[in-house]
Amino acid sequence: MKRCVIGIRQVNGSCSVPDWCEPPSIWFPSFASLAAVLSDDNRRLLRLIHDKQLKSLTELAALSGRKLSNLSRTLRLMADYGLVSLQRNVRDVQPTVLAIEFLVVLD
Repeated sequence: MKRCVIGIRQVNGSCSVPDWCEPPSIWFPSFASLAAVLSDDNRRLLRLIHDKQLKSLTELAALSGRKLSNLSRTLRLMADYGLVSLQRNVRDVQPTVLAIEFLVVLD
């Protein structure tokens, strides 16, 4: 699992990345959206998924204390940004974390 470089794309679509930094692989439209997706609770959720290697969202709901509907919504959003993978199995969905370390590049 490698570090994920995150950038925030300005309204005009530009973002200057320092020469010493690798270019962002994930872009957020605003700092507010970044803060919402990578909140303390959501980063704890990513760590839990990574550490426990859970087989289903039902297991994750039981361990995290979050409702299944809330987890599904949060993980779909994280999947849209490329932070998790959601693999549909016969009866359930298995979450897999793609990144738990983040470097945020601000302009």
